[in-house]
Amino acid sequence: MTAGFVIWSAVALLLIGIGIWAWRSKKAFGFYAGVQPPEVSDVAGYNHSVALLWFVYAVLFEALGLPLLFLKQNAALLLLPLFGTVLITIGLMVCYHRILQKYERKDRNG
Repeated sequence: MTAGFVIWSAVALLLIGIGIWAWRSKKAFGFYAGVQPPEVSDVAGYNHSVALLWFVYAVLFEALGLPLLFLKQNAALLLLPLFGTVLITIGLMVCYHRILQKYERKDRNG
């Protein structure tokens, strides 16, 4: 299962890369694929909050992959990373919408 953990870790590194990209972005960083980034009141604060969200998500994702190092193939505890990933992904979306509520421009017309 070491190969599985290596792949899992590569995905965590990709998530950290997304966080770095968000941190360095000069425009509001889009969270959902295919959706225009929101109009925000403080672009730097919004981007740093979104980047921090991605960093925390990557750390939690990596922590959920640790059982892959110690368990045998077909062990029942291998469901822990799967269900844990679903839970932290839901948490990611909830936290993002709280960030969006904080930074979304309130003076929009229409």
